[in-house]
Amino acid sequence: MRLVLDTNVVVSALLWRGTPYRLLATIRREPETIQLFSSETLPVELGEVLNRPHLAKPLAAIGRKPADVLADYAQAVEIVTPRHVPTIARDPDDDQVLACALAAQANIIVSGDDDLLSLGRFQNISILTAAQTVDAMSESDQK
Repeated sequence: MRLVLDTNVVVSALLWRGTPYRLLATIRREPETIQLFSSETLPVELGEVLNRPHLAKPLAAIGRKPADVLADYAQAVEIVTPRHVPTIARDPDDDQVLACALAAQANIIVSGDDDLLSLGRFQNISILTAAQTVDAMSESDQK
């Protein structure tokens, strides 16, 4: 399974212990069957988000600095270079996620963003929430 995580899912996975965290933990446990992709643009956005003032307290709670969290995540992903960035979404950052998924030949984009989720699919790539992705992975394991 080839996945691209939207920045909102990555932030949730790295700072809190909910479903996105469980998803990332599963990905890390199963690198032979689940591959995680990013582009050069998405970690830049992640770094900007992690440096926002409202995330200082959650970062302090886990004893990490934004650069450390970003470096850990960078080790978990394979970087791809999109050839083209579509102009589909209202938010240009969402277009970067779509471009990354195309370049990675991803099966699933995982997002908590209603604009992306409302697309449902993009060129044969499912766009799912973290919970839906965990369910899909469980179903895949049972086959």
